[in-house]
Amino acid sequence: MPHPQVDAVARRAQERVADAIEQLKDYLAIPAISCEAEHADDVRCLATKVRDDLSAMGLQHARVLELDDALPIVAADWLGAGRDKPTVLIYGHLDLQPVAGEEWSTPPHEATVVGQRLYARGSADDMGGWVSHMVSLGAWLAETGTLPCNVRLVIEGEEEIGSPNLERFMDAYPEAFEADAMVLTDCENPSDAVPGLTVSLRGLLEVELHVRALSSDVHSGLWGGMVPDVSTSLILLLARLLDDDGRLAVGRVEVDEARRAAGADVPLTPEIIREGAHLLEGVEPLPLRGTSAAEWMWWQPAISVVATTLPTPAIKKNALRQEASATLSVRLAPDQTAEEMMAVLRSVLLTDPPGGVQVELRADGWAGEGWLYTPKGPAFEAADRAYVRAWGRPLVQVGVGGSIPFVALFGRRFGDLPLILNGVMDPLTTAHGPNESMHLGIFGKAVLANVYLLDELGALGRDGIRS
Repeated sequence: MPHPQVDAVARRAQERVADAIEQLKDYLAIPAISCEAEHADDVRCLATKVRDDLSAMGLQHARVLELDDALPIVAADWLGAGRDKPTVLIYGHLDLQPVAGEEWSTPPHEATVVGQRLYARGSADDMGGWVSHMVSLGAWLAETGTLPCNVRLVIEGEEEIGSPNLERFMDAYPEAFEADAMVLTDCENPSDAVPGLTVSLRGLLEVELHVRALSSDVHSGLWGGMVPDVSTSLILLLARLLDDDGRLAVGRVEVDEARRAAGADVPLTPEIIREGAHLLEGVEPLPLRGTSAAEWMWWQPAISVVATTLPTPAIKKNALRQEASATLSVRLAPDQTAEEMMAVLRSVLLTDPPGGVQVELRADGWAGEGWLYTPKGPAFEAADRAYVRAWGRPLVQVGVGGSIPFVALFGRRFGDLPLILNGVMDPLTTAHGPNESMHLGIFGKAVLANVYLLDELGALGRDGIRS
């Protein structure tokens, strides 16, 4: 049964949203950029500030966890609900992507409200996500002095560099991760009116494609037209991988009917794609060809050229070059392995190369697992009820086209637990890019959903949450 004071808690949480936005602005002012060594102290400064705020709001054992050669994790808990209540772990991350070289309309580390959106680096990815949980936890504690279930909170400082030490923290501090269910923030909603439950992620594989034809550069006027140009050979090889629309034509996978039907219902309209992806006027989204946008973006592989050694204006000369190379970023289908994709790429790129040029293809050591999940059981039914109460509709199962290493890690380590992936992002967030923003309406509804989610999960009891 619902907690008798849950509606009062919800009202208190709503009253606290404005103050929470101001607290969020204070956090966003700290440039906790984990990939830049000069900002390591900023990551630690923010971690300390968050720890102190968690302790002040009534959570217990608020602490900063440290390991050698790692940025910290903030951990806290509240375990006063009793042994018959489940323990719910809430995960988020406080570190940020860099902003160097980006053109922002507002200062990236000075949170600015424009209309219904809060603009700042990290506003939605992921500070807004876990701050929405702080609001709901604080409302429960202020209104009732208790929580409807036991809670652990873990806020990581290295997610934006691929969580390289998260498993080390799990091994070194296993008690911080002990739980019966997990709520992992850092994911997206299909729109500001439709809440999303993430159930899949694409994997990631980076490969280097090298082409060689000459033992030295030679004059392009003397030899052009008789010997291969490695630059055009590289382009011809890349073209083998693409269809006429520019999509990856090889390595596609079969998508089951349930996911295909779910994808068709996701409101990824051409207008949302155009605005979210910042398409220039006159540039259209790629044609669907009978497949939903959701399937193309979440469940099929894709490829991007992220670097090349092709000549640039700064190194222009009238010569045929010895060699050329490209770095390819391949997004893998959620249940596709790097080994499977490498086999496909080798068969296409190494067979009958143009002009007999020497072709080498190798993985550069960067790969991330995909994740495909079937959300079944009482915890997900409880989540649906919570979101109906907050958003007016149940969660829509969605995928994420990107690769989030911590999710695959949690899936591998805790795959027997209910893993509820939510967040405050939407298609217009522009995470990792200039003018990142969070929709304030989504934040408010996320706060309410978190209030009700704790209530619903607590009502299941520890034995009922996994049955």
